[in-house]
Order: sequence, then structure tokens, then C-alpha cells
Amino acid sequence: MAGRGDGTGGSGRPSGEDPDGQFDWIYGTPRGGSDPEPTRRIPVQRRPGDAPPPPPAAHPAPRRLPPAEQYGGTPPPPGRRPAPASPAPGGPRPPRRGRWSRPRTYVRLVLLALVLWLVYTVAVPFVAWNRVDKVDFEPSAERPAEQPGTTYLLVGSDSRAGLSPEERKRLHTGDAASELTDTILLLHTGDGPTTLVSIPRDSPLDIPGFGVSKVNSAYAKGGTPLLVQTLEKATGLRVDQYVEIGFGGLVGVVDAVGGIEICPQQRIKDKDSGLNVKKGCQEVDGATALAYSRARKYSPISDLARVQQQREVIAAVGDKVLSPWSVLNPLRWWGLNSSVPDFFRFGDSTGPVDAGRWALAMTKVEKSCTVPLARADTTWDAERSKRLFGRIAEDRTDEITADLCTATGLAD
Repeated sequence: MAGRGDGTGGSGRPSGEDPDGQFDWIYGTPRGGSDPEPTRRIPVQRRPGDAPPPPPAAHPAPRRLPPAEQYGGTPPPPGRRPAPASPAPGGPRPPRRGRWSRPRTYVRLVLLALVLWLVYTVAVPFVAWNRVDKVDFEPSAERPAEQPGTTYLLVGSDSRAGLSPEERKRLHTGDAASELTDTILLLHTGDGPTTLVSIPRDSPLDIPGFGVSKVNSAYAKGGTPLLVQTLEKATGLRVDQYVEIGFGGLVGVVDAVGGIEICPQQRIKDKDSGLNVKKGCQEVDGATALAYSRARKYSPISDLARVQQQREVIAAVGDKVLSPWSVLNPLRWWGLNSSVPDFFRFGDSTGPVDAGRWALAMTKVEKSCTVPLARADTTWDAERSKRLFGRIAEDRTDEITADLCTATGLAD
């Protein structure tokens, strides 16, 4: 084949100008030469003072695809964990987490226990209430008009009903046929301070149809309606709710709440009530609390000392009944409510909510006193008594002054 007409002889180099091959590094080795790679890269000769060449760039390792993508599978959407692979048939199964190792299991158990406790706490009083005796306490005679606030009549009867001969002997209650009201209290709640007034059982009052006699005999002569009528006539207050507790009731309630604290001002040893306690604050059981609320012959002021002790016992019982532990402890809550039907009676218009309000009010008494008396023989002071009960009737208990509300009823 003829050579190229450009004067290079077909090799790209000028013909006849490089007989020694000095320009082979540019044009390559001529045909027939010994260089097997005429197009290889010629190393660059470094000159003195040149900077060293940069290191070769590092190439990242190729990303390893998940098994599902290696075989053409669809990758899971971002943020979602792929489902664990199923174990091979016959292969070992991965360990399963037990039901009790899950935190939500314990949360559910706690919630279930809380719901059951709430149902139990609400249901027990209603179950007990179905066994409570009701009393028709409202007299048929003319009564005071409706008054603001609520006035409760609390009566502690010396009825021994429900007590066995052994219990009457242990509690020193004596005659099983007795039907007197050793404790008479008027509790008023309203816009002003809650006020509790004791009526001494020997107070000489006009009992309708029977003349002047001790107020506690009204119960035996005409039952609850006559007692209510006697008190309404003497005080001018309208009795809205009625609560009666027997001897055994006090014992049962005190024992159900684990005892109460009393603080006698002197050592008391009373044969008739069976009381034998030392001076100072101390924890007592139900039998001792009952004896403390009945004891009177040890004191020269007799019944006046007893009404103070009764208010002390009632306040202590109220504190224990509404303490958080009495509600949180299922056994105590059951025992407390179970003791109510056997020895408590309520007015026929009283419902469980009304009874709860009364119990709550007994723990929030702000003014506690005995009806104003003229003498220690429990004769009422007509003028001071009228002023006291007038302010209660008008629900102005915040205006009851210290001279109208004293511990013994006697003017200081």
C-alpha cells in the first residue's frame, strides 16, 4: 500500500526526520518495532522540587443489598421495620417474649385493680344501707316552718337490742328493757360554722301531753316523734334529719376503725359504766369508748361532764371514719359499713347520701357546746338559749358568741 501523501510515510511522523527514534515517545514505535504497547502511558519524570503526587482516591465499598433486594424483591417503605424472616422448616425457633414481660400487662392489671377497688368502695355502703332500719320521726303536731341549712337530731339510745346477756355484762349496760336517750345532740350545717349542741338528758322540759319531765323520758313515753316534738317546741328549730345509735353501735364502729383516742383530764374509775382509765391521751377500744361516753358519777357536775365526753368520742370517731386508711383498707371499710345496720337507725326520709353528709359534718364541727344553762341541775337559761337557737334557726352560726356556746352550758 502506498504511503500517506502527507509526508509522514503513514506513521504520523515526518519522514526522514527522526532516524534515531528520538521522537518515539510522541509517535510511538514504528511498525515492526519491539514495543508491544505503543499506546501505554509514559511515566512522568519528576523534577527536583516538584510536590509529591496526591494519593489515589479511596473508593467506598459497594453497599450490600438486603436479601429481599438481592433477588429482585421490593424494599420496605422508609421508617418501617421489615418483618422478621420465618424460620426454616425444622429449624430452631427464636425465643418468644412472655406475656408477663410486657410493661402494658402490668399497666392493665393496675387499672383493673383500681376499677375493682372503686366499685367495691361505692357498692359496700349501698349494700349495707339496704339493711338499715328506718324511723318515722316527724311528729303529726304543728311544727316550725322550714329553715335555712340542715339540722340533724342525733340520739344515743341506751337500747340493748341486739346485745346478748354476755355482751350486756361485759359492757355494763344493765337492764335489757331500758329505752332512754342518754345522748341528745343537735347538729346544724349551713353557710356558717357547723355547730353541735348537747342537750343534757336530765333537762326539765315540757313534754306535750305529759307535763314537765326529764327530756330523755320523752322517747320512752312516745317514741321518736314525741322526742322530736319536745325539742322543736323547746328550741324553735325544725329537725330535718334523724340519726339514732344504740350501745352496740358505738362499740362496733370504734372497733371497726381500730380504736380512737380519748384525753381525760383526770383518772376516772366509774363503777356503773365500768370505766377505768388513766389521765391523759390514750388509745381505747369500743367497750372503753362506750364506758367513757356514759360515765358521770365520778364528777360533781355529773351529766355536764358526760356530754363533754360524748362530744369528744363523736369527734374522735368521725376523724377515724373519714381517714384515708378507713377507706383504702377493704377489711376496715367492710367492717365499718357492716356495723351500721345492726345498731344505727335513720329517719325515713334519709338516704345514703344524706347519711354521708351527716357523717362528714360530724368531722367538721367548728363550734361545740352545751345548751345554755342557768344552774348545774341542767335547768336551761331561757334568755341565752333563745338567742343561741334563734341564730341557728336563721343560719347565722357565725354570730354565736362565746357566752352562748360554752363547754358546760354555764356562763363563764
